[in-house]
Amino acid sequence: MVISRTPFRISFFGGGTDYPAWYRQHGGAVLATTIDKYCYLTCRYLPPFFEHRIRVVYSKMETVQKIEDISHPAVREPLRFLKITRGVEIHHDGDLPARSGMGSSSAFTVGILHALHALKSKMPSKDQLAREALHVEQDRLKESVGSQDQILAAYGGFNQITFSTNGEFSVKPIILPARRMRELTSHLMLFYTGIKRTASDIASSFVHNLSEKEKHLKAMRALVDEAMSLLKSGDDIQEFGRLMNANWKLKCSLGAKISNPMVEECYGRAMSAGALGGKLTGAGGGGFLLLFVPPARRMEVRAKLDKLIHVPFRFEFSGSQIIFYDTDQNYAAEERYRAKQAVGGFRELAEIEEFQ
Repeated sequence: MVISRTPFRISFFGGGTDYPAWYRQHGGAVLATTIDKYCYLTCRYLPPFFEHRIRVVYSKMETVQKIEDISHPAVREPLRFLKITRGVEIHHDGDLPARSGMGSSSAFTVGILHALHALKSKMPSKDQLAREALHVEQDRLKESVGSQDQILAAYGGFNQITFSTNGEFSVKPIILPARRMRELTSHLMLFYTGIKRTASDIASSFVHNLSEKEKHLKAMRALVDEAMSLLKSGDDIQEFGRLMNANWKLKCSLGAKISNPMVEECYGRAMSAGALGGKLTGAGGGGFLLLFVPPARRMEVRAKLDKLIHVPFRFEFSGSQIIFYDTDQNYAAEERYRAKQAVGGFRELAEIEEFQ
């Protein structure tokens, strides 16, 4: 059995410039971090006693005979891609709800790839995991998704990710003095709006005409550099919140589905209570509202958003990990089973008990 743990993320600046349709022409960059909320994938080779060959448990349960019969695309395609030929059982659990703008879909893809590699006794690098997840989502599933989520889920940490016109990317960890990092994180608040949406559906409303949004996207890209300079300069951290507010206004101009009246009301309430800026995490449309709030105004903001769920969090720096690994016992047991079948099956109850 193998268990992978893969972090969700929050993105501060540059979202939209991480879509291949944009950065392959103009380049792009994002400033984002993973947080201590995770997607867990448990995988094992399925013993040969069951009528089904594959069992997948998430918000639904699927029991099928062939990979092609799996309805969940982010399970089916990794199994195909890694050429899994044996029966498997896969369970998913998450600290945050799906379709909430926290990179949950890509965390799932990275996590299942990581777990399946480990099940095959292989340990992929972070770079390999990121590239394989990008391939599965963008090339095999043809989803309208950006490229930051897969990279962040694989690498973990607080990073500036730069995208080149040749399709390559680089990951630069943000190294700040501990005091400056505490100053930044103490100003961040996260709230769940309760609105679920699919990122690719939101993105499809603007990703096909990104060239028409060139001015806005270039301004959003420039905010990455401004935020980086601010963090490293030691200037008043509250300017980071004002940059977030400017970024949110630019992002809303990309498409009508990015915001909605309920989100606008919540954002307005937060700003009136003392927040300096914020944004919806991910592509927009709902999910989580990230706010930049001076510590002295946190209680007022919570009171104004009392209908929403407040989610405390911390940055995390490990990326996708295998947190449990034990495959030899199941593999040896199945091989003994097949060997006994080949010579006529079990002869004594004692042998069955020994196998179990």
